[in-house]
Amino acid sequence: MNDDFLMNDDFQSVEKLTKQGIFILYGSKKYCNKLYFQYSLKQSFGDISIILYPLSKILKSSVATIGNNIGNYVKKELKGKVNFSVVQGFLNFFLGDNYYFLLLKQMLNYKFYDVKISSKTIMVEYSSPNTNKPLHIGHIRNSLIGESISKILKTVGYNVKKVQIINDRGIHISKSMAAWIKFGNNQTPKKMKMKGDHFVGTYYRLFEKINGENGITTYFKDNKTNESNDDMMKLARSLLIKWEYGDDKIMKIWKMMNGWVYDGFKETYKKLGIHFDHIEYESKIYNFGKKIVQEGVKNGVFVKQQDGSIWIDLTKDGFDKKLLLRADQTSVYITQDIGTAINRFKIYNLDKLIYIVGKEQEYHFQVLFKILKKLGYKWVNKLIHLSYEMVVLPEGKMKSRIGNVIEADKFISEMIFFSKTSYLKRKNSKIMNEQDQIKYFEVLGLGAIKYYFLQIDPKKQIIFHPEKSIDFKGKTALYIQYTYSRIRSIEKKFFDYCLLIKYENLLNVKFDIYEKNMIKIMYQYPVILKKSATELNPSILANYVYHVSKIFNNFYQKKKILNPSNIPYSNMCINIIHVAGNILKYIMNLLGIQVIDYI
Repeated sequence: MNDDFLMNDDFQSVEKLTKQGIFILYGSKKYCNKLYFQYSLKQSFGDISIILYPLSKILKSSVATIGNNIGNYVKKELKGKVNFSVVQGFLNFFLGDNYYFLLLKQMLNYKFYDVKISSKTIMVEYSSPNTNKPLHIGHIRNSLIGESISKILKTVGYNVKKVQIINDRGIHISKSMAAWIKFGNNQTPKKMKMKGDHFVGTYYRLFEKINGENGITTYFKDNKTNESNDDMMKLARSLLIKWEYGDDKIMKIWKMMNGWVYDGFKETYKKLGIHFDHIEYESKIYNFGKKIVQEGVKNGVFVKQQDGSIWIDLTKDGFDKKLLLRADQTSVYITQDIGTAINRFKIYNLDKLIYIVGKEQEYHFQVLFKILKKLGYKWVNKLIHLSYEMVVLPEGKMKSRIGNVIEADKFISEMIFFSKTSYLKRKNSKIMNEQDQIKYFEVLGLGAIKYYFLQIDPKKQIIFHPEKSIDFKGKTALYIQYTYSRIRSIEKKFFDYCLLIKYENLLNVKFDIYEKNMIKIMYQYPVILKKSATELNPSILANYVYHVSKIFNNFYQKKKILNPSNIPYSNMCINIIHVAGNILKYIMNLLGIQVIDYI
């Protein structure tokens, strides 16, 4: 090896030099967007390959000419330390040991992980529940996507503001209040030994049962009732109107019941590791939204009907007519969404606002953005609705349904229990004290949920299989956690077998395909991180971290990492797996998943 070349800190990778070469040879950076690097695990196809056909079409030149021009440029810049071939439309680079040595050297520098894209301010809105019932499985997916995207964006330099808006007013809240006033007998979560959000949720379901069953006789807390759906709906509507006019008695009940729900939410969020920088309440912004709507009438953007209701006609824009204020002047969801968006840009000077809300609300956000545009707000192009699909369970796998809703708390508890029973079935399961078990199985159970949810593109539906999520050999958090545990265990054993020598003394170590594949895949970390941030998609990182784990385990099975008879090689291996352990830990943390030193 050439020592001068190897100790050069200005070394640039093949990928960077390829893009640089295209710019110098052909005069434009836009061609670089057409590059797709492939990393073959078989050296006969080269270590790094590029498909040349897209460039050939743009540059109107043959793939052979383009491939040879780029290949010669890169080879010259790397002083002949790489070779290349152009075969069947591919430019294939063949990299020597010295090149891999430099890649590893870069990865051992903390700057390798310091990936920065932008320092702009981005607000991410997620979770955003109603205060009439507990969080459900949909909120789990929503919250995990929001939390992970926020962490990823913050890691690449963005000033991220995590926010949830709690829908704490409206007819749905009034329904819970109506049922509690009618049948609650002053019961509280503490008296009933229930979690606050679950307690309030029972009254919401009672209301829906009465209202949906046309006054059928029902029983609740030992109280028999023959209330009609009309009577209950009138009560709920009257409560909403009284609330909007600030009735002291109704406001007191509203604050009390919402407080119960907030306490319940906090418990669930804490267990999931979800945190918000700002919590907004619909009750504090809806009046601002109403004022904006009323001003819109004066400006001719909205139309007031004879009954007093306010609408906007979007039929010429491909949408329907949209209600903004009811005849009784109570607001609807989009009223406060208008006010909230305007208020956020006014307060925070945002460069981008991302709404993480289910796919079923796509039409709602299209209408919202159109209304804001008609109101003249130029920042409307900074708004993004990141939609996601539903989560469903195979029938019979988990008995945690209430109607067709799967409660988050029950789902989490069952997954922690499921991880415990699965683990204890293993022959080599370690014996732990009760306190350690509680923490340990909570980490495994929550990790199983988070990874299974985040490894799937948000735009795709999740069919959650509990047994698949906790498989030691499958594409699971447990597999990755186990890989991390194995890496840290090897590092701890290193000094029992080998001495640590200076990095410069490793120059004559030879790499075979196993070491090369490890280094080559790990070196993609910054690119994968940027891609995940740019596309607002945690599944890109989730799938990559599994790939790194799989490559490491193949390496571990084929090679003797701790070899006292070959100290330089063992030192090189320990450096490689140390980088692998760091990458697993960093990515799992970005997914909100803990890694543990022993499994």
